[in-house]
Amino acid sequence: MKTQVIVLNGGSSSGKSGIVRCLQAVLPEPWLAFGVDTFVDALPAAMRASDAGIEFGPDGEVVLGPEFRALEGAWIAGLAAMAGAGARIIVDEVFLSGAESQRRWQEALGELPVLWVGVRCDGAIAADREVARGDRVVGMAASQADAVHRGMVYDVEVDTGHAESMACARAIAARVKP
Repeated sequence: MKTQVIVLNGGSSSGKSGIVRCLQAVLPEPWLAFGVDTFVDALPAAMRASDAGIEFGPDGEVVLGPEFRALEGAWIAGLAAMAGAGARIIVDEVFLSGAESQRRWQEALGELPVLWVGVRCDGAIAADREVARGDRVVGMAASQADAVHRGMVYDVEVDTGHAESMACARAIAARVKP
């Protein structure tokens, strides 16, 4: 069965978005890309600083409330429906709940052929990128670098601390079933 969905999981500033752009360039067929940042940006502003929505602590902690989780479930189901309708989907995610996050995606994606990708990056390198970006709460990258991978099962892992985005994308693309 040909791969229908590629899910990249890694901490903030680990390099997922760069890999996604490179994957879209090297994969022979069109792939749509969706990231958790896009989902968060689509939320009403009031939900981006609410205990019912999503809150960012001063140390980089991310707290997700029940309204966020409900909308996230709908978003995941929507992406799964698009893939089920034939669209090839790349997902750029941060599994804050580790294996539990993966389980939610697995349930929504059902029998669709998925390539699970772990995007690793040393916390110190990710923290430097975070500061250089200037659009993240400082501390998020370091706190997520290892935590998002706990209990995860991947088909392939890449490390952006030791390889450029294009090299990582090529390693992932080599595992995609055409």
